[in-house]
Amino acid sequence: MDNAQTQKVERNLIGLSPVDYKGKPSTLCPGCGHNTIANQIQAALFELGVVPEMVAKFSGIGCSSKSPNYFLDRSFGFNGVHGRMPTLATGACFADRRIKLIGISGDGDSASIGMGHFKHVIRRNIPMVYIIENNGVYGLTKGQFSATSDLGLELRHQGKNYLPPLDLCLEALISGAKFVARAFAGDVKQMRELFKAAFVHDGIAVIDVISPCVTFNNQDQAMQSYTWGRENESPIQDITFIPKAQEIFVEDFQEGTYREVKLHDGSILLLKKIDRDYDPTSKTAALDLLTESYEKRYLTTGLFYIEKAEQSIIDIFDLGREPLNRLPAERIRPDLAALEQINAALE
Repeated sequence: MDNAQTQKVERNLIGLSPVDYKGKPSTLCPGCGHNTIANQIQAALFELGVVPEMVAKFSGIGCSSKSPNYFLDRSFGFNGVHGRMPTLATGACFADRRIKLIGISGDGDSASIGMGHFKHVIRRNIPMVYIIENNGVYGLTKGQFSATSDLGLELRHQGKNYLPPLDLCLEALISGAKFVARAFAGDVKQMRELFKAAFVHDGIAVIDVISPCVTFNNQDQAMQSYTWGRENESPIQDITFIPKAQEIFVEDFQEGTYREVKLHDGSILLLKKIDRDYDPTSKTAALDLLTESYEKRYLTTGLFYIEKAEQSIIDIFDLGREPLNRLPAERIRPDLAALEQINAALE
């Protein structure tokens, strides 16, 4: 490659190109929303200038849990058992607090077998980005209903669903999450801006992404389909992420104007109100909005709630700056005298 061609390569603030954030070629179905999510994670981290080696990816079981293969090939990844991704992320958090954690899960992985782990990783405020690729179906095992499938949904091979769906944003909010958002895989700009805000959030950030399964759950009447999403999506904001280095001043938040939400690292999330008065720092407003959208069955997307947490799990356990997984054996194993003292105290 000559110098003229080299100069045309786009670089971010740490000198990396978009290629440095790519993963392996996807084996998911063409048109799967999960592929779009992987692409926007790449774009968000490239724009933020995150070092790929300082990110760790975790997943469980399902089509969603294959996604970490398709972004950040230079990052460490761990594909665990069904529903246990939060446990893996918790262990990694304790091992090295410097690493930014990304957990990729699905509606089956989080809302069914992993619901207990989902609730408790939020309660503990593990500093991670928790992305749910929500398609309302078990795509990997040929299309069974999931815990987020629409009530009354009929699928060719599964019959009719007689159980009401869970709303994972509501579950995250009542569990104590300080950053709760929903995106639609067909709205890439909003999704990318939410990802960037989540990555700089200090604590757990939960983003429920409606991600259509084009093979098993893309009927026009299904909430998780592209057609339904495009026709029924009701964004509560037009979102722009403003890097820390840029300053912006806005005084009010009337319809058609903007509101600033300052993030933990000094960056700013710029929200443009679309059609309703909404305060993303009010937990009551978030609960009311999510309850209303659930009852009236419309797809609300955007940043529902954000709050600076008083402390994360790192603060609670007073983890030192030095990573635990870098400590030599002599610093983590008590000597004989210390063991005898511990045993004597237990007598």
